[in-house]
Amino acid sequence: MADPIMTPNSLGDYLRARRALVSPADAGLPPTGRRRVPGLRREEVAELVGLSTDYYVRLEQGRADRPSDEVLDALGRALLLGPAERAHLRDLARPPRRAAARARKETGARGGAETLRPALRMVVEAMPLTPAVIMNDRNDVLAWNALAAALLADFPRLPPRDRNMARRIFLDPRAREVHLDWDEAARTTVGILRMAAGRRPHDPELVRLVGELSLGSAEFRTLWASHHVHEKSHGAKRFHHPAVGEVELAYETFQAPGADHHLLVVYTAAPDSPAESALRRLSGVAAAATAGVTAGAAAGVTAGVTAGVTAGGTAAGTATGAGAGANAATAGAAARTSAVTAPNPA
Repeated sequence: MADPIMTPNSLGDYLRARRALVSPADAGLPPTGRRRVPGLRREEVAELVGLSTDYYVRLEQGRADRPSDEVLDALGRALLLGPAERAHLRDLARPPRRAAARARKETGARGGAETLRPALRMVVEAMPLTPAVIMNDRNDVLAWNALAAALLADFPRLPPRDRNMARRIFLDPRAREVHLDWDEAARTTVGILRMAAGRRPHDPELVRLVGELSLGSAEFRTLWASHHVHEKSHGAKRFHHPAVGEVELAYETFQAPGADHHLLVVYTAAPDSPAESALRRLSGVAAAATAGVTAGAAAGVTAGVTAGVTAGGTAAGTATGAGAGANAATAGAAARTSAVTAPNPA
């Protein structure tokens, strides 16, 4: 089965998509009257880059040799590409061989179970007043702190496969209620996946994810077809949480050292802002929820010991104690869910 995330001529597809976005005026060319298609013509791109029209046509058709760095740089200038788009162009021009992809698959981890250094997880968990997560370029959430779990999604209760922000945004029907700027969140999420696909076109987890999103979301299919790419760096996001209302946060991303494409994403609120007040309230809610779980577990242990002693320490007593402990732990978990007021699904 062919990989659905890339075509045999992904470089040509990207060049066509990008030149359609550049008008002659944008490129500094004189107007030429009515045009049948948007953007630049092939011969105009060839002129701007300094190539023969024949070579550029063969490049778009996938019949040319791998272009040199000089040609790629010139294409980037002619098509007005930004840094992320130029990096994607280079990835498409020099795709990895399948043998290398198989080697990465054999040595790497799968999906949300991806290996993460314990110290990185500790860094995230040590941030008490700001939501923070570590993500990979498939949008898998690999680590989180309590405030991120309260604001974004109840990650501890989700199976690893569902700890993926692309799935939350495109497949959860409540995502638009959570992400107040859903259109922008969706566009950047697809752009991140496109960048990953250029780097690793045969990544089985990525192939599976894009296929699932394509089947489940018309919006995803439209955005994927646009060939937009995005590298997560910094910006602003607006969320809605049922317990605290709207929360507007700035975010910054940091490359985790020693891990390819693992990003630490930290969300912060301006000092003395409504968002800062909302985060403090949400932190209190999360702390109360955690206390509820701890109390439930402690009650379970106490009930188990008491029941065991009452039953004379027999096997029946042990079973009775275990059942009581389980019931108390379940009550603690229910208290946590109630305290957080149905944490946001995305």
